[in-house]
Amino acid sequence: MTRLIIARHGNTFGPGDTPLRVGARTDLDLVASGIEQAFQLGTLLKMKNLRPTRIIAGPLKRTLNMAEIAARMLGDTPVTVEVDERLREVDYGPDEGQPEDKVIARIGAEAIKNWDEHAIVPEGWQTDPEKLKHEWQDLADQILAKNPGETVLIVTSNGIARFAPYLTGDFEAFKKEFPLKLSTGAIGILEHRDKRWQVLGWNVKPKDHLSAA
Repeated sequence: MTRLIIARHGNTFGPGDTPLRVGARTDLDLVASGIEQAFQLGTLLKMKNLRPTRIIAGPLKRTLNMAEIAARMLGDTPVTVEVDERLREVDYGPDEGQPEDKVIARIGAEAIKNWDEHAIVPEGWQTDPEKLKHEWQDLADQILAKNPGETVLIVTSNGIARFAPYLTGDFEAFKKEFPLKLSTGAIGILEHRDKRWQVLGWNVKPKDHLSAA
């Protein structure tokens, strides 16, 4: 079966930093804890025999470096990371680079809740949800054609990852079973079975599984 491992990049803010809403136009790198999350991702994939034959990452430093570090953890001959512009984080418009209290002051807490729980794009964000759904479908179709029966790791950001469950064809059922948002460093696992994508896990945190091993 073809398998997709969809990972959110690791932390980009450290202790004492004020977290900001960073999107397509903000190219932050991983901080120390984010680098550790990348190591944990690679270690988990190796330990659980989920080694990808192909790795695709968004073009920003936080996703690209997450993928490259995880790839190096997989063995002596790491997979070369491919860069795909479709995996670039969404553009938060006037809220790009703003602390969350200012974002809430502009669009309201209800808009944030609708984004986090239903992937409804708030007013002013430069993001087309239909385009994102189509891009996920195109990417998945290409993987099915080129990598049948293989495991592919996709490293992206929070805003993009939440549209991947549309691949199942039943987004409402997904939301009833899983949280929509991926935590930093967490993964979702999809397998193509019976001619459709099925979610085996979502918001799986490598750190938790490694500490329990």
